[in-house]
Amino acid sequence: MQFYHKMQQMDVPVLGMNQMRKFKYNTSVPQFEIITGRSIDWFDLTIRVSYGELVVPLNELRKAILGRQDYILLSDGSLGMLPKEWLDKFSLLLRMGQMREGGLRLPSVHWAILQESGGGDEALRRELEEKKQRLLSVDRDRTWPVSSAVQAKLRDYQLGGFQWMCLLDDMGWGGCLADDMGLGKTLQTLSFLQHLVERYPEETHLVVCPTSLLYNWESEIRKFVPGLDWHIHYGADRELDEATFKRAHVIITSYGMVRNDIEHFSQWKFGYVILDESQSIKNPASQVRKAIQQLQARNRLALSGTPVQNNTFDLYAQMDFLNPGMLGSMEFFRGEFATPIDRNGDKDAAARLKRLVYPFILRRTKEQVAKDLPDRTEMILWCEMGDEQRKIYNSFKEHYRESILEQIAEQGVGKSSIAILEGLTKLRQICDSPAMLKDGAGEPDGRPAAGYPNVSAKLEELVREIEENTGNHKVLVFSQFTSMLGLIRQALDERGVGYLYLDGSVAAEERRASVEKFQSSPEMRVFLISLKAGGVGLTLTAADYVYLVDPWWNPAAEAQAIDRSHRIGQEKKVFAYRMICKDSVEEKILQLQEKKRALAADLISEEGGFVKQLTSEDVAYLFS
Repeated sequence: MQFYHKMQQMDVPVLGMNQMRKFKYNTSVPQFEIITGRSIDWFDLTIRVSYGELVVPLNELRKAILGRQDYILLSDGSLGMLPKEWLDKFSLLLRMGQMREGGLRLPSVHWAILQESGGGDEALRRELEEKKQRLLSVDRDRTWPVSSAVQAKLRDYQLGGFQWMCLLDDMGWGGCLADDMGLGKTLQTLSFLQHLVERYPEETHLVVCPTSLLYNWESEIRKFVPGLDWHIHYGADRELDEATFKRAHVIITSYGMVRNDIEHFSQWKFGYVILDESQSIKNPASQVRKAIQQLQARNRLALSGTPVQNNTFDLYAQMDFLNPGMLGSMEFFRGEFATPIDRNGDKDAAARLKRLVYPFILRRTKEQVAKDLPDRTEMILWCEMGDEQRKIYNSFKEHYRESILEQIAEQGVGKSSIAILEGLTKLRQICDSPAMLKDGAGEPDGRPAAGYPNVSAKLEELVREIEENTGNHKVLVFSQFTSMLGLIRQALDERGVGYLYLDGSVAAEERRASVEKFQSSPEMRVFLISLKAGGVGLTLTAADYVYLVDPWWNPAAEAQAIDRSHRIGQEKKVFAYRMICKDSVEEKILQLQEKKRALAADLISEEGGFVKQLTSEDVAYLFS
């Protein structure tokens, strides 16, 4: 039949076909016509398939193509050959379109499928091709200028991300910025928010993020877009009234707050809802995802360095949030994509899914933009203590504030140095985890130590970072306290995460073997190191992520730790994160560092020099 059709196309006559009595095949060349109607959210397609005068019902054609059949039974009993190119050209269109009164309804977000299928008139085809070219050229396109209110110079790839967000906004579609961790997703998004505020001044936008990132957003807004009016909706006294909603350009809240306050949140109509670390809603059955779906917004945006963590199904809830209905029902997505890809390694299904989502996911890896990055990027990872951890912290803080200020009043700062350092150390340990206090800490009133619980915002955030954000990159984790490293070990053991460990008790030969194993073994991604044991003398260039769990306030000591990975032989860009508890002595010492540069060099590493530079006002501030 293929030969026969080819001869017809070449005007070469083939005689005798009509005399073959047992020949059951229809000799007509099949025709596939698409007539396209459109609305804001849909393409309404009328599809007519014919073999000569015989028309094939659409549902029969759909079954045959999705079943990858070679032939279809026609109404006169003959067999119509299905061209092999139809299986590739039209299968995705027939899978994603919804059958409707003999036609097909295709969500407008699937314009690329319509384009591949050759649907629409000439004007529509030109429009679709223009959309495709604009999406493909975001890194070169400069249609939208970055507002002069943004106090940062965006790198080329960040400008491309900003243009991509503006383009999707222009088209009315949601998208996921999936750049690698550390490439500035927040800066790109804040630049876009500034653009939105200037373009739609009447709108209020909502940013939803993990609790640990609430104050990162606050800090980045202050730094990059200080003109934006923001409001943090969090804590026991949280309130979002109409006046605040109308005043604020951006409302920042956590996933937990959205879940708890969804009846309140669902009453508001936001310009954009932006999900940071959007993999938090990857479970479609979770209460958080169900609450997020109830939010009203003109458009949506997601940020995630790891939108797919465990399997393909992770993608479903995030893409359904961005463009509802885009991937069909959960059952359809699981049967059509997730199961074939994850269980059977179906490359065709993976390619179909990629074609569906590529316009709506922008991902750049560190390797792709390496030439555009500084050699070392250092950031603060803010951690918010939970109620129980905060209660213990406040109890010790009150005790030390009263006793130390009283002692300073009687003896002066110099003679109170031991008490000051003891108080600072205890508060720093509580910032890591109150469970560290059991080693002879005692109660604030002098009673023997109770068994304090292991409630740790830092531990939760660190494990989340290792599991969700670092991908296949290698990670160094430093702590001054071996007891904190012990808690981290326990948490990684519980989750089955492999790691190596080094503190002062590890013998030289074992130390050397651990370093070699970390450098050469792909499965050993995490190296836990105590500051004293690992601050110098190690070369760990396999790592490009460094976490300082409890900063040491001495920049030289921190730099030495980061330099375990950032040294000659390192071919990757290094990202270093200082983990700081919000509203704690850790944050206050950071602020003191800014005020007293000389103080930073002495603090902790030289206790005497540190205390000498503290005034009674400094001490009162640290314990306030």
